[in-house]
Amino acid sequence: MARRTKLIVALALLAAVVAAAFTLPIPSPAQLRALAGGGGPLTALLLLGAYSVFTVAPIPRTVFNLAAGLLLGDAAGIAVAITATAISGALGFGLARLLGRDLVSRHLHRRSVRTVNNRLADGGVLAITSLRLIPVVPFAPLGYCCGILDVRWRPYLVGTVLGSLPGTVAVVVLGDALTGGTPPALLACYLAFALVGTLGMIKVVRGAAYDGATIATATLVPVREEGIRARSGQETQVVSEE
Repeated sequence: MARRTKLIVALALLAAVVAAAFTLPIPSPAQLRALAGGGGPLTALLLLGAYSVFTVAPIPRTVFNLAAGLLLGDAAGIAVAITATAISGALGFGLARLLGRDLVSRHLHRRSVRTVNNRLADGGVLAITSLRLIPVVPFAPLGYCCGILDVRWRPYLVGTVLGSLPGTVAVVVLGDALTGGTPPALLACYLAFALVGTLGMIKVVRGAAYDGATIATATLVPVREEGIRARSGQETQVVSEE
């Protein structure tokens, strides 16, 4: 297909989409809820499946959280969103561990890679929960990172659920899918979650630094004692020779 033909087809499709947006009726939130309710449990299952699969790729979860609240209501929407979050996180973690572990193992001798690996692996549930609480940390890439590093399965999954829960609840309850804006209360929640997550990561990093200093001190003690014994032996030999 020629370049000019492709351009004409693209412009025609764009014009059709714009025309449809202005001419086709847009259902109200109440109408969408009614349509979803007519599908019964099938709507929740379809949303659960789409949420779980599509967010394994770096697709924002916010869209699905908004859809869950809009179509299913607060209680059912939160239940579906959290369940799908756990499934998606587990799938991303498992795929990364299956496909990427060998790549990272070859680079663990690098100090930067080893440092990140140790911080996440030793931080346990607190480290994962703290990172999940920070909205700017992308969901799927963090799962990939934990999967290829030495993070254990259970702390990762527990931390993912705990850290994702507040933000998920906030979006399902407060999100407005039609206005396209972000409610001020939602922004306040995000800032609070980010603060808590940052404080948690500071605690993890400080704890790791303290453990490293303790290990270094404990390692130096025998060396110092050996040096003292060596100096004492030399002094004793000098006295004997005199």
